[in-house]
Amino acid sequence: MPMITFKEHEYTCEPGETILACLRRHRVFVPYSCQSGVCQSCMMQAVHGQPPQEAQHGLKDTLVEQQHFLACMCKPEEDMEVSLFDASKAWEQAEVVEKTILNESVVRIRLKTASKMNYKAGQFINIKYPTQEDCIRSYSLASLPDEETLELHIKRMPDGIMSNFLHDELNTGDQLNIMGAMGECFYTPRDAEQPILMIGIGTGLAPLYGILRDAIAQEHQGNIHLYHASLATAGLYYIDELQTLANDTPSLSYIPCVLHGDAPKGGQQGDIKSIIAQQHRDLKGYRVYVCGDPAMVDQLKKHCFLAGASMSDIYSDPFDFTA
Repeated sequence: MPMITFKEHEYTCEPGETILACLRRHRVFVPYSCQSGVCQSCMMQAVHGQPPQEAQHGLKDTLVEQQHFLACMCKPEEDMEVSLFDASKAWEQAEVVEKTILNESVVRIRLKTASKMNYKAGQFINIKYPTQEDCIRSYSLASLPDEETLELHIKRMPDGIMSNFLHDELNTGDQLNIMGAMGECFYTPRDAEQPILMIGIGTGLAPLYGILRDAIAQEHQGNIHLYHASLATAGLYYIDELQTLANDTPSLSYIPCVLHGDAPKGGQQGDIKSIIAQQHRDLKGYRVYVCGDPAMVDQLKKHCFLAGASMSDIYSDPFDFTA
């Protein structure tokens, strides 16, 4: 079994275990977030030993050359000595310029950075908890690159360290350390006639709100179907904004969905999986975006694939909730 050396201490890595899992099992805490090789919060550097190629997927060539790797994806094949990635230059400060309650559990936060961030609508940024270096969370961008601020929709999680801080303690004028943008869930104009299906559960609307407006701005010609699902109407938001956008865009249909109670005007009541299955039996040729609750996203992606959508045309937000 490979031996992992970190800060002059040795830890035995079980067969098939990642370095991140190994260190966490030994109660050694290092920064991490998505645990799926996307957010890059757990990036480390190999001092000795070679990280496997799959642990370096998605990293810039310059980082690969310097033996950086993602701890959550690294299943070592030999003994390794590792160190934390010096991310001091990757982080920057952003000022909170607006904080608005959108519904009973979601707050909108708008941030402004000193220099304009280069990103695509629908990507995500990482936020570091001010007093806890290893507490990093990822949030999707609802804003467009040409807008002056970065827009985030934050859902309060009952035991969420970061979400409760952002809801209760963060104030306008405060500074946050952010890093990004990253992610592969965004619009590309490769087929302007392709029909698009968008499904957002809860704050899964955030990236879709950016992607949708980006597609319209780039004059996408195919029909776009946006479904926003919640347990009840109180959990929805941006209803008026999206209805106005749909009224102004003939190719866009916006359908708010609720599991319990009456749906808003033009919406549907029922399980979102059943609604999609009834309304979209044949998705061959569609481009699909699914964002929100991880379990629901997985089920919806499976349905969309079985209904004919190509896996290469299905995009999703990969993040789970961390207490």
